[in-house]
Formats: sequence, structure tokens, C-alpha cells
Amino acid sequence: MDFIEAIMQYEFLQKALLTSIMVGIICGVVGCFIILRGMALMGDAISHAVLPGVAISYMLGINFFFGAVFTGILTAIAIGFVSQNSRIKHDTSIGIMFTAAFASGIIIITMLKSSTDLYHILFGNVLAVRASDMWITLGIGLFVIFAVYLFYKELLVTSFDETMAAAYGLPVRLIHYFLMTLLTMVTVASLQTVGIVLVVAMLITPAATAYLLTDRLWVMIFLAAGIGVISSIVGLYFSFTYNLASGATIVIAATAIFILVFFLSPKHGLVWKSLKARRKRASLI
Repeated sequence: MDFIEAIMQYEFLQKALLTSIMVGIICGVVGCFIILRGMALMGDAISHAVLPGVAISYMLGINFFFGAVFTGILTAIAIGFVSQNSRIKHDTSIGIMFTAAFASGIIIITMLKSSTDLYHILFGNVLAVRASDMWITLGIGLFVIFAVYLFYKELLVTSFDETMAAAYGLPVRLIHYFLMTLLTMVTVASLQTVGIVLVVAMLITPAATAYLLTDRLWVMIFLAAGIGVISSIVGLYFSFTYNLASGATIVIAATAIFILVFFLSPKHGLVWKSLKARRKRASLI
């Protein structure tokens, strides 16, 4: 009851809760397309690639949203350019470009006099979220959800079969960069909540959990969003109650849900698979 009473009394906790819920939803939605395309490493790359943009934004005194989106999209384009114009494979290109971007961000941070705010960007501090950050997260969330709803069919086809999508005349490469833009925006929205270091976990873990529960994409999207919300609320509870890092507790909550589903999922759970295998062997004896 203490946590509920605190939410009713403290404005900063209300903003933290709303921001966490929004981040849980949009990370779950975009994460579904990321794991279906086998692009978990790309999600990690973009989350790290926004660091120099954030650092430059702080240096110039502008909102970090603009710098982060710019460097995130620029890195995604650079990864595609290198892999398409050389013998280097896509995963190698990702490794080269995102580490270079992340290293550039660290160098810029060392040039700044104060790195307190940037520390929170790296590791998240949702309890210190400002009203402006909450509204930015809301704006990004609404845009991402509307974009996914509007281009759901295109994202669906290209996620499962790019060759067939190209045969239908869909602009596969344009859709890819559109998804990278959405991914960058979700990463920016998640900075205050879980930070750059842990944002990839919120993109992948709820979506992977939903993937074990259903074979339908639209159901997977709703489940992933719901799991993201539950993880955010539970993580925020432990963060506030026990004075722990908010980003870490949210990610641990998401991981705990994944472990439960991994073992107990009706279709793909390890326990049910073992039981079915035993029953099958018993019927053959």
C-alpha cells in the first residue's frame, strides 16, 4: 500500500509511472518487428549509437531528442552503406559502426565538465524524469503506434519474407530504414527510463516472451506491450521501495517474466514440451 499511497501523493512518481508504462508499450511494439527480422544486434547498435548525439545536444544546450535521432539514423544508414558496398557482412558492419559511435560519445562526455545527467542517460533514472521528457515520450509513443498501425501490412510482409515483399513491389529498403527510424525514436524515448545500456533489453525481452506465447503477429504485439507495461510497473515498485536503479529493476522484472514463460508457456514452454515428450514415449511403449 505504501507504493500506491506514494503514487497518489507525489507528482514525480506519477510522471515516472506514466513514462515507464509508455516506454513499456512502445518498446514491446517495435521489439516484435526487431526480433522477427533477426535484428537484435541492430537494436543494440542503435541504442549505443545515440550516445554521441545525446552528448552533443547537452554540449549545445538543446533537447537531446534531436541529436540522438540524428546520430541513430546516421549510424543505421552507415551500417547499410558499408555492408552493401564491401565484402563485409552485415553483423560485422554493425559491430564496427556502433562501437565507433559509442566511443565517440564517450570521448565527447569526457570533454564535458559535468557528466551527471549523461550518467542517467546511460543507466536511466525514471524517478527524476521531467515533465518535458514525459511529454516527449508520449509524443514519440503516439507517433510510433500510429505508424505501426498505418504500415502494419507492409511491416508484416517484409518481416516474414523480404523476397516476396520485393516481388509485390514493396520498397523493402525504404521500409527497413523506416523501421530503423522508429527504433531510434523508441530508444530516445527510453533513455530516461532504462538508459542506453539497458534499452535493448526492453526492446527484445518482452517481444521474445510474447513470441513464446503466440504465433500471430497482432497478438504478439499486444502481449509484448502488456509484458512491457507489467515489467515497468513492477520494476518501478522495486526501484522506489528498495532504492534501486530503476532501469536495472525494470529489466530484471522483464527477464523474470521471460523465464516463467520459457518454462511454462502452453505451446513452447520447456516443462510442457518435456511432459508431451514423455506422454508420447509412454504411448509408444
